[in-house]
Amino acid sequence: MKKGNVAALLPIGVFLVLYLGLGVLFEYGMGISMGFYNIPIVVIFLIALLVACFQNRKLPFDDKLVVMGRGIGDKTIVTMILIFMAAGVFVGTVGRDSAESVAYLMLSIIPAEFSVAVLFVVSCFVSISMGTSVGTITLITPIAVAVSAASGFSLPLCVGSVMGGAMFGDNLSFISDTTIAACQGQGCQMKDKFRENFKIALPAAIVTLVLILALSLGSNISGTVHNDYNLIELVPYLIVLVGGILGINVFVVLLLGILSGSIIVVAEGAVEATDLLGNMGTGAAGMFETTMVAVLVSAICALIRENGGFVALLAGIKRVFKGRKGGQLGMGLLVGAMDIATANNTVAIVMANPIAHEMAETYDISRRKTASILDTFSCVFQGVIPYGAQMLVAISACAELGFNVSAFQIMPFLFYPFFLLLSSLVFIFLVPDNRGYEPDHAGFEEEVLEVAEEA
Repeated sequence: MKKGNVAALLPIGVFLVLYLGLGVLFEYGMGISMGFYNIPIVVIFLIALLVACFQNRKLPFDDKLVVMGRGIGDKTIVTMILIFMAAGVFVGTVGRDSAESVAYLMLSIIPAEFSVAVLFVVSCFVSISMGTSVGTITLITPIAVAVSAASGFSLPLCVGSVMGGAMFGDNLSFISDTTIAACQGQGCQMKDKFRENFKIALPAAIVTLVLILALSLGSNISGTVHNDYNLIELVPYLIVLVGGILGINVFVVLLLGILSGSIIVVAEGAVEATDLLGNMGTGAAGMFETTMVAVLVSAICALIRENGGFVALLAGIKRVFKGRKGGQLGMGLLVGAMDIATANNTVAIVMANPIAHEMAETYDISRRKTASILDTFSCVFQGVIPYGAQMLVAISACAELGFNVSAFQIMPFLFYPFFLLLSSLVFIFLVPDNRGYEPDHAGFEEEVLEVAEEA
């Protein structure tokens, strides 16, 4: 057992101070729009990695490279990167505009007084299909503005409903960055994490929908929103969604989605066959930053673990949080704090993964439960912080259409993230969970074989 060393955690502190400090300076000090997202996060992680390399002078630099190589070459990291790439190719192939069709279809057949509820339900479906909350908000917010203008519903209520639905799918989608990062980081299957998550997210979504309907029925509304729609382009999304729920291998599911999407977009003339490969490349390139974050964080965490940082951190956590339920709350607060500091739920999960993995073993928490907690709590905090990409994109979309709305006007209508937090706490403290930590049997077998070979 390595001796705990609090100083080994310095690289994480350096990253948080630099990223959060520069983000606040850019966003609020210098008034730069999307200030947090103008900071090259890869560069900040490189600085943190440099700090980690300067620590522990007793370990030669070549040995540090070996430690980092083992961290980056871990099976879960390699799998995570490959899934990121495949998901990027899928999104580049099928595009995102087809998702608007669901909204216009439902708005054309459902009475106007239920239009805000339609926005929430459509956002849930679109985000779980597309795997991106920001993409969903970008697509559906202009429709929310049109609904508000035509019906008389308040704009903050419409936008808040879209944002809530977007976070629902971000938490559950099989091709969401957060799902991929949480599942691969904890070594659990996506279908198991989905089932664990769904029983927490569904009650929150139902309560949110009931509240939206209650507010809607008391309003004086008028007008409707109409537009053309084409549902055939949603088939690839449905294939990925159904395949993921059935537990089919994620690479097989994404390959089927890419093939079906390619056939549909080319057959319909939406994309020229000669442009299809370019779109795939663009989609994969869109995952570059997320992939590099995964690589750099795994290298940093490998050095921190080698230097005893995680031992010290776990010792501190154990003093504060007692028992399995306390450990689960500690995990949630850990990833929540990372999200507040980075304003990026995927980065928060990637950073929290190795620490949460150690906590899961210490507190006897199942892998699926750990992945679920990381994804859920990161989405809770990401869904409500006023400087997150989701909020900034929604405000920007409204401004482009000539409607000004502030984050603090929208925040009271972010019903879903608040109910998701409440549902999570209920499942942690009130619902029995008999599943304990599952050992990594594959890793154990490898160790046994190594010992046998040496013998």
